Amino acid sequence: MTLVSLARVALLSGAAFCGVLSSAMADENAPKLGPNATSLPEETDYLRQNSAPDYWAYSPFVKPQFSSSACSIAAVTAAVNGLRGLPKLAEDTVLTQTTLLERLEDSTWAGLSAEGGDGVTFSQLVEYTDKTLAALDMADYQVETFKPTTADEATLEKLRAILAANESTAEDVLLIYFNQGVVTGDWDGPHVSLIGAYNAAKDRVLILEVDQEWYIPYWTPVPVLLEAMTKPTSAEHGVLENETGGFVHVKRAG
Repeated sequence: MTLVSLARVALLSGAAFCGVLSSAMADENAPKLGPNATSLPEETDYLRQNSAPDYWAYSPFVKPQFSSSACSIAAVTAAVNGLRGLPKLAEDTVLTQTTLLERLEDSTWAGLSAEGGDGVTFSQLVEYTDKTLAALDMADYQVETFKPTTADEATLEKLRAILAANESTAEDVLLIYFNQGVVTGDWDGPHVSLIGAYNAAKDRVLILEVDQEWYIPYWTPVPVLLEAMTKPTSAEHGVLENETGGFVHVKRAG
């Protein structure tokens, strides 16, 4: 079955597919990234001139999602690996997406993340992040959410404040649930990845993509990010219809 055929099956079945079929559904002559995104190799000045603690803490652990519906498990795995860091002992392995699913023994998340699965809602992303922290004995961390409903100036300023605070330390991490196509100019559907850096001077944010069959990390303007969070998922995505996004913020408790 071709990628285009798979894409049509996904639309008919309501599967989320976490963005990985995006290029199959686009004009074959369209650019890889639209006007709202710039690939990291094209925009390196911020990382060269600033400490960017989140980028260095989390980017080594961001691995490709293991299926076309596994963006949530890929993002959560990268987040907790970045918080915990590289294991100290030679015999200890780095946590993988499949190992995390085995640890949780959660058949629902496994099914949603399997090939052809529906993908997760925002509330499910929060739930599974909480379950992950519990399963890994990370009781010193907690989950907070930011789920904007409007894209007005007040919300935009709150978003910038969250990004600025997060950029100051690698002791917390932001998972983002967003409409990938608003940013990339391609596939129109919900997706999960990590925030890698925030350039306040240019009002741009770096997204560490788990959809690595099609993308590498890219920068986007913060107003575009807010638009991507608040755009409702369209009807062809079935159970995810009208779903909107936001941040799942993992931070120290207390």
